[in-house]
Amino acid sequence: MARKPAPTNAPLAATLRKVERSAGTLASASVARMEETLPWFRALPADQRSSVMLVAQAGIRSLVEWLHSGGTAAGTQEISDEVFAAAPRTLARAITLTQTVQLIKVTIDVAESEVQALAADGEEDALAMAILKFSREIAFSAARVYARAAETRGAWDTRLQALLVDALLRGDSSDVLASRAAALGWADAPPVSVVVGRSPGGDHTVVLHSVYRAARRARVEVIGGVHGDRIVVVMGGATDPLATATQLAGAFGDGPIVVGPAVPSLDQATESARAALAGFRAAPAWPAAPKPVAADDLLPERALAGDPEARRALRHDAYGSLSRAGGGLLETLDAFFGAGGVLESAARELYVHPNTVRYRLKRVTEVTGLSPLDGRDAFALRMAMTIGRLDPAT
Repeated sequence: MARKPAPTNAPLAATLRKVERSAGTLASASVARMEETLPWFRALPADQRSSVMLVAQAGIRSLVEWLHSGGTAAGTQEISDEVFAAAPRTLARAITLTQTVQLIKVTIDVAESEVQALAADGEEDALAMAILKFSREIAFSAARVYARAAETRGAWDTRLQALLVDALLRGDSSDVLASRAAALGWADAPPVSVVVGRSPGGDHTVVLHSVYRAARRARVEVIGGVHGDRIVVVMGGATDPLATATQLAGAFGDGPIVVGPAVPSLDQATESARAALAGFRAAPAWPAAPKPVAADDLLPERALAGDPEARRALRHDAYGSLSRAGGGLLETLDAFFGAGGVLESAARELYVHPNTVRYRLKRVTEVTGLSPLDGRDAFALRMAMTIGRLDPAT
C-alpha cells in the first residue's frame, strides 16, 4: 500500500518528501561507497552483498519512517530493528559486529553528505541532527542483533560441547568426534588430555565460562562439559598437562582434579578420558593426593576400585618388567618389603651383601620408574606384585 503523504504540519515536512523520493538513490550510493572504501566488502559473495543492499534500503526506509514519527522515542526500537530484519540471519555470522559498524558509518556518512541537497531551506541543521539521532538507534539495534546471535550461538556451543564430551566418554567412533569437534572449530592441537574435577555448582554456562577464561590465560584450547557434579575438560596444546590443569584449577570446585595421560589427538582422547574418570572415582582413597594429580599416579587406587586398565598397567608395566628383567629383583623386593624396608635385614634374609640389595633396588627403579624407597612407589610396587601373581599373564 502506498504511504499517505506526510501532513504539512509534520516536523521537517518539506524535507521528508525529498528524502522519500531519494531513498533508492541514497541506498545505492551507500553500497557504492562501501565498495570503494571497504576492501572486505568487495570480497563478499554476491548474495551477501545483495543482503547488505537490502539492509541499506531498509535503513533509508526506516529513517523516513522515523522522520514521519517526528523522531519520538515511541516505537524507535521497533523501527530500527526492522533494518536488520530485512537480511537473512546468516549475514550476522558472515559479517562481524565491527564490520557492521563500518557499514552503518558509511551509510550515515552518505546521508549526511546529502543533507544540503535533501533538506528544505532552513531545515538543514534539523535534518543533520535527526540523522545523527537515528544513527545512534541503528547502532543500538545492531548491538541487539549481535547480542542475540551470540546468546544463541553460546547456548548451541554449550550443548554441542556436552555432546562431544558424552561421545568421548562413550568411546564413539573417531568420525563422530571429528564432526562435532569441527563444528566447534576445534584445531586439535597436540597433545590432547582430559581433566576431570568437581563442579563448583550453579549455572552450567557460568561454570564453563570460568574454564574458558582460565584456558585463554593458559593459551590452550579446551572443550568442556558439566556432567552431574563433575566437569570434564578436554585440553589441546598443553605440553605439560599437569601444569596447565593447575592454571585451570580455580574454575573447579572442591575435591580432587585428575589429569588423564596425554595422547596425540582427539581421536584417542577416549583413553585419556577413561583414565581421568577412573582416577577421579578412586582419588578419595588417597587423601593427601596433590591437586591436580595425574591419573597414572593413582594406579593402585584405581586397581582396587576395579579399573581393568590400571590392573593391566601394574601387571604388565611393573610386575612384567621386573619378571622379564630377572636378576633376583622380585625376590629382593619381597625380602625388602618383608623386612619393613630395612635394607640390612633384607640382605641377611637373602644371604647377600647390603650393597647388593642397594644395587638391586636401584635396578627396580630403572626398570619400572618406581622407587622402593618412596612410600607411594612402594605401595604401587606391592600392588603390582600382588596383581601379577594373581594373574601372571604379561
